[in-house]
Amino acid sequence: MNARMQRVLGGPLEGRELVSGVWLWSAPGGGGLMVRGAAPAEIAGSGTPRAATVDWLEGGALVTLITEMGPLPLRTRLAVTHEPLERLYERLPLATLDARARRFWRRVFVLVRIPGGRNLLKLLARGSR
Repeated sequence: MNARMQRVLGGPLEGRELVSGVWLWSAPGGGGLMVRGAAPAEIAGSGTPRAATVDWLEGGALVTLITEMGPLPLRTRLAVTHEPLERLYERLPLATLDARARRFWRRVFVLVRIPGGRNLLKLLARGSR
């Protein structure tokens, strides 16, 4: 990577080890940080991180956990951040259903749930052709 890329994740971060060497820290706002290749011994005694910074470097990432005991730098193979966007779906051009279409699909799903409802739908579909 030529351009320096850095992200800061606010905390407090709740961390847990998913499998050996793979850690997941969750932020209160729904964001998160997944790290692979960090030594568990370095992380275990660090306490609860108040924040984390991620610098992506050539061949990995430098994750710095900001704890009560000071910053804890971790050299990792992989770091992935999740940053939720508010009102994401309002910005996307998604299809909307009017009242008539919602009523139609509600009836279809009610019919599918009852025993023999699928066969009834097949008969109705054939009859409408």
